[in-house]
Amino acid sequence: MVLNPESKYPNRRAYVLKLRGDARPDAVAGRLENLVTGRQLDFASAAELLEAITRELQSSTGDASSVDPRAPPNRDRTPTPP
Repeated sequence: MVLNPESKYPNRRAYVLKLRGDARPDAVAGRLENLVTGRQLDFASAAELLEAITRELQSSTGDASSVDPRAPPNRDRTPTPP
């Protein structure tokens, strides 16, 4: 029996989704935070949340070829080391 060394749900893709207190079903807003890297991405709509997830997946695979140039500015809040 051969075990796959790569988890189906790797820790490097673990996130916390924080919704703002004033978020509503028709006005989603909040922050997506990677639990391993601490990288934080703010979003002001459901579309921006999906774009943030897409950017995270592309950055983890090194593929930036399909990033939509019309996407809103990256609201990356990666913590800076002390």
